[in-house]
Amino acid sequence: MRITSTSCICPVLVCLCFVQRCYGTAHHNSIKVTRNQTKHIEGETEVHHRPKRGWVWNQFFVLEEHMGPDPQYVGKLHSNSDKGDGSVKYILTGEGAGTIFIIDDTTGDIHSTKSLDREQKTHYVLHAQAIDRWTNKPLEPESEFIIKVQDINDNAPKFTDGPYIVTVPEMSDMGTSVLQVTATDADDPTYGNSARVVYSILQGQPYFSVDPKTGVIRTALHNMDREAREHYSVVIQAKDMAGQVGGLSGSTTVNITLSDVNDNPPRFPQKHYQLYVPESAQVGSAVGKIKANDADTGTNAEMKYTIINGDGIGVFSISTDKETREGILSLKKPLNYEKKKSYTLNIEGANTHLDFRFSHLGPFKDVTMLKIIVGDVDEPPLFSMPSYVMDVHENEKIGTVVGTVAAQDPDSASSLVRYFIDYSGEDDRYFNIDANTGTIKTAKVLDREETPWYNITVAASEKDNPSLLSHVVVGIRVLDVNDNPPELAKEYDIVVCENSKPGQVIHTISATDKDDFANGPRFHFFLDGLTLNPNFTLKDNEDNTASILTRRRRFSRTIQDVYYLPIMISDGGIPSLSSSSTLTIRVCACERDGRVRTCHAEAFLSSAGLSTGALIAILLCVLILLAIVVLFITLRRSKKEPLIISEEDVRENVVTYDDEGGGEEDTEAFDITALRNPSAAEELKYRRDVRPEVMLTPRHQPSSTLESIDVQEFIKQRLAEADLDPSVPPYDSLQTYAYEGHRSEAGSISSLDSATTHSDQDYNYLGDWGPEFKKLAELYGELESERTS
Repeated sequence: MRITSTSCICPVLVCLCFVQRCYGTAHHNSIKVTRNQTKHIEGETEVHHRPKRGWVWNQFFVLEEHMGPDPQYVGKLHSNSDKGDGSVKYILTGEGAGTIFIIDDTTGDIHSTKSLDREQKTHYVLHAQAIDRWTNKPLEPESEFIIKVQDINDNAPKFTDGPYIVTVPEMSDMGTSVLQVTATDADDPTYGNSARVVYSILQGQPYFSVDPKTGVIRTALHNMDREAREHYSVVIQAKDMAGQVGGLSGSTTVNITLSDVNDNPPRFPQKHYQLYVPESAQVGSAVGKIKANDADTGTNAEMKYTIINGDGIGVFSISTDKETREGILSLKKPLNYEKKKSYTLNIEGANTHLDFRFSHLGPFKDVTMLKIIVGDVDEPPLFSMPSYVMDVHENEKIGTVVGTVAAQDPDSASSLVRYFIDYSGEDDRYFNIDANTGTIKTAKVLDREETPWYNITVAASEKDNPSLLSHVVVGIRVLDVNDNPPELAKEYDIVVCENSKPGQVIHTISATDKDDFANGPRFHFFLDGLTLNPNFTLKDNEDNTASILTRRRRFSRTIQDVYYLPIMISDGGIPSLSSSSTLTIRVCACERDGRVRTCHAEAFLSSAGLSTGALIAILLCVLILLAIVVLFITLRRSKKEPLIISEEDVRENVVTYDDEGGGEEDTEAFDITALRNPSAAEELKYRRDVRPEVMLTPRHQPSSTLESIDVQEFIKQRLAEADLDPSVPPYDSLQTYAYEGHRSEAGSISSLDSATTHSDQDYNYLGDWGPEFKKLAELYGELESERTS
């Protein structure tokens, strides 16, 4: 079967179609399928045929974007078995079969029913088959072929990344690369010129150019100046078909900004400036500004201002404001119109970041002259010193002169000055000042130990203009007078050991003095009293301390546990002052290494050689013995007695004997009276834990009526008596009441009272008494049978 294409439209396709038809089976795009045998369907006998040629076909082509009214003809399927009688049926399957591509099953013509877009799908894979129309048996094996969508120029170039924003330094050389733009075309780049793009510049000449093949944008002028023009809008066009007429095109915009370089030096607008500064300006304050212009921006416009010379170079300073790029002029020293009325400064402004490529455009600095005029101002009085320090002794009488301050009007008018002390808040006024002379005097008696230093503020004003004030700080130091005697530094707790030796140091004391160093130390220590102390002595160490020493061997707390030692202390002032104190010394028991063991008087046993641990052990032993004695007495008191009084102890109610007596009556080891009926209880058993104080009541006496007493009622009465008995001890007692019940109707079956001879009684009635007497009936039945036999 042959597949023939008739879709050759252009001359190139006509040539291709001619080659395909003439040499279809001899080229690389032709496929020959040979079938050796055919297997019949539905189990028919396999028939061998002569091998014949199968399908021979080529690739099909269909133009995209077909807009005709009729379906587009694609090609034709033809089988060698087709005789033209319509017996061959052609079937088409695969991608788009039946929807996009339809086939005439008789002629094998294939048509495209829809407009195809190569950019969405480039080819379709289909399968062709020829079968017998009447038997549906395949005449040819199924074969695969491809329908390719042939490209047309239906897509314009596009700049996917546009619009672009880019910068290039100003003053760049011509031909400096700025940016490379790229346009993409969705058409087939392997077929024709549909995707061959050429770049051109529509807007931006003569400043920039573009390479038609690569799309690289370059500068087209020398020394483009940012200060002249900073922003450029360049429009680039991309056209396919290699730029030929009829090609499609697309464009994009490239926004180019010239970045700044330091190619402009700073310049002062004027060569001479003048500034007015009042003499009242405060030191450190800003008094003026100056600025040099720089056409550059950013770091390229940064500059530094410097005072290079002038008579005011030591009075004024200049700094640079980085935000505004201004020079800030500040005052370093106070101005005085009466001494100097003007100053001259030469100020330089220079760039801090230089670009040596443009050094030929320099120098990148400029100088201007600034004249400063000092303005006359009515100034407050000026003190002769910036601060004063004065001395005065403590305890001086009120009105003592401390010192004098002086101020004068600096103006030429030289007005009179008034003085006063500037008190703040509710401060105590310890000083007064003469308003005309400035003499300071005491207003109260001063105590150095209370306040050694005073700081006051003295104000001065012009008499004619009281609002103009100036202030000065006056420090007044209170000088010391020896008016405080020395005293012990603290309350001392002094201990002497009982086993101390003569000359042993038991403590060291020191003293303090509220007065100044000159009137305080050095201190002298000595004992107070004319007689010599036999127990202790005092040694002055000559370093403002003293040591207390023992004078005899051993002390005893039992004799005396506290000693009092009076001492005297004098200072080194003129005149010298002294004071007396009394030291308390306690006698304590100490270890061998000198550690204090105890100082309490009740610990006298320690002298006998018993330590604290031994005393504690003795006390613990005594307590344990007392606890054992108390526990023993308590156990003896709580020992229980038997609760029931009987002839024999209840614990001895088991008696062993080996004789065969006449039954239970030959021993009193167990009283079985309680196991009989109530009439057998002839006497009442007394309880052994309490001696009864009352005799038996008539209710307790045996009565002939006991034969008729109900046993249950009898037991209840005994329980009530036990519950109401006031002599019951605080523990339970056991009282046992047992009853065998009334006598059996059959009489006694015991052998105790039976005769020695056999009875002739008939025991057959035992079988009628029920299962309880079944064993007894069998037993007596056997005995009876033996006796008769």
